Amino acid sequence: MNNIFDELFLEIQDSHIGVRVDKVILACPLVTSRSQAGKLFREGLVTLNGKALKPSYPVKKQDQIKVSVPQKVESLLEPHDRAIEIVHQDEDVIVINKPPGLVMHPSAGHETDSLVNVLIHLKVDLSMGFNEERPGIVHRIDKDTSGLVVVAKNNRAHEFLAQQFQEKRVHRVYYAIVYGEFSQDQGTIENYLVRHPVHRKKYTIERLNENSEPKGKKATTHFKALNSAKGLSLVECKLQTGRTHQIRVHMSENQHPIISDPIYSSSRWLNSIKSKHVRAGIKNLEGIGLHAKELGFIHPTSQQTMLFKSSWPDHLLDLIQLLGWENE
Repeated sequence: MNNIFDELFLEIQDSHIGVRVDKVILACPLVTSRSQAGKLFREGLVTLNGKALKPSYPVKKQDQIKVSVPQKVESLLEPHDRAIEIVHQDEDVIVINKPPGLVMHPSAGHETDSLVNVLIHLKVDLSMGFNEERPGIVHRIDKDTSGLVVVAKNNRAHEFLAQQFQEKRVHRVYYAIVYGEFSQDQGTIENYLVRHPVHRKKYTIERLNENSEPKGKKATTHFKALNSAKGLSLVECKLQTGRTHQIRVHMSENQHPIISDPIYSSSRWLNSIKSKHVRAGIKNLEGIGLHAKELGFIHPTSQQTMLFKSSWPDHLLDLIQLLGWENE
């Protein structure tokens, strides 16, 4: 896509002299966030005499520094009409209780039917920044996982929320329905996750020896077994990190795969369930037995703590009632 740019020259103030240029350009009205400023430098769009500047360049009095900002373009993404549950909405954020089967943003095989496409259909303002394919998306949950997600409606809110996720200050609690009963009521699973060497849709724990340095991403999950019945357990999982498939891998590697998980479970686990009604309930699930139940963060404008909780989703409710866990 060919960008059209708004261009301006920095007006150097005495207070700017000797200050890093990446801090100075934040005074530009067209630069709305630090992440946007960083992108401008990476794209070579902050220049002095036609030469791209590094973010650490100290500003001098006589400098004529040009900043070229791509004009915001209308999204070319198609709208998609699908009912979703909006839990909260204001000028900065929208919190959604995502159903299973809905991907977060357009991707291969889901170019027009993602959550982003649904929000476009609802005419929700979304942060655009430099990523026209994933507007508003601050964090993700898997397609077959249900539950709470927050989407940013402007660039300032997006950066503020992204910083919280990066600094691991966001409250995230999942409920997982898994096979088997736990030998310990609670604990912490911590290791490094890497992509599986053979099955490319899968992630696995990196096996390390005493002398090896980890290449994977550190993943930490705090779990608490809440209940058990008929060969299944209900587990509360609190995320300290948010890696792809983190809870699914951690439960599977500990011999408690999540029910109906097409990647990390198998038919042998389903066949281990003696109750034919429970087996049928698992086989008929639309998604998997993982639900993002709680989400908490600091609001970008009010600076107040926002905490949202969701009830059991429709696709799990029949099974939950069969197991007697509806009050959990």
